[in-house]
Amino acid sequence: IPAMGAEEQEGMRAITLLGLAARSIAWCRMCPEDLQAAATTGVNTVNLSLPVSDLQLAGKLGRDRAWALSHLSRMIAMGQDLGFTVLVGGEDSSRADPDFLLAVVEACERAGAKRFRFADTLGIMDPFVVHDLFRSLRAATSMELEIHAHDDLGLATANSLAAVRGGASHVSTTVNGLGERAGNAPLEEVVVALEHLYGRSTGVATRHLKMVSRLVARASGRPIPVNKSIVGDGIFTHEAGIHVSGLLRDRRTYEAIDPTSLGRRHRIVLGKHSGVAAIHHACGQLGLSLDEDEAETVLQQVRHHAMRAKHPPSSADLRRFCAQALPVKN
Repeated sequence: IPAMGAEEQEGMRAITLLGLAARSIAWCRMCPEDLQAAATTGVNTVNLSLPVSDLQLAGKLGRDRAWALSHLSRMIAMGQDLGFTVLVGGEDSSRADPDFLLAVVEACERAGAKRFRFADTLGIMDPFVVHDLFRSLRAATSMELEIHAHDDLGLATANSLAAVRGGASHVSTTVNGLGERAGNAPLEEVVVALEHLYGRSTGVATRHLKMVSRLVARASGRPIPVNKSIVGDGIFTHEAGIHVSGLLRDRRTYEAIDPTSLGRRHRIVLGKHSGVAAIHHACGQLGLSLDEDEAETVLQQVRHHAMRAKHPPSSADLRRFCAQALPVKN
């Protein structure tokens, strides 16, 4: 956002000089000052944002629909005169009148904008409505269409996928879902879902997603929840006895995604819900062999430990449990 000031502009210039295989886009309000600030950064693409709901047009800007249509045409032309590829972001698109939203999209296309970004600014939409709306937009324009979803109802990823099914060509994402309030659609979720559910290649090297996620978590000071989809430490961790028993026979029984495709590996842990199969597996990895009675005794020790300590037993704990169980056989 170059209008934030000199420090932001300097950072953007540094990024453009890296020569990355990526397009840097400056987010701007739809005003001359923001475009002039963007011109100092070295980027060649701008996203010009304008409210398109009556509520935000009147409440934020004190303007009406006629002004919005006229203003966006002027600002798109100004951006092009400065040498930018111009994208348009419709803030609060989800609360805009559908007919007016269509008029905005058509005005953007006539003015030469390359893309229209539909923003569910408050995260209030559901996937069924999103899908139908994007089908309507896709039928009305040949421009690129982008979905910018917020996660206030936990539907950002679902809404993004629905938009793609409806005709969206681009999805706005953030690593780990960072963003205002509840955040935005997580990059890692959208990429993996598009590839595994729809067979859509994104060009993203999924084996690096975990590494990028950790980097962003450290930089942002926001740790990754253990159960976070795709990148959480626990998503390929198995404890339940029925699951582990099936997994040891065929990984596909309880893993729909190959963890190695994400640079991950699965992990079997011992705990309250473990079964005898997991005990045999864990002890076998330590070079220990138990009969069924011994394994059952160790299992009870493991369950007691997990309930008391609230974490899986260590290798040393497991060796101790096994040593205590051996006399049962004798």
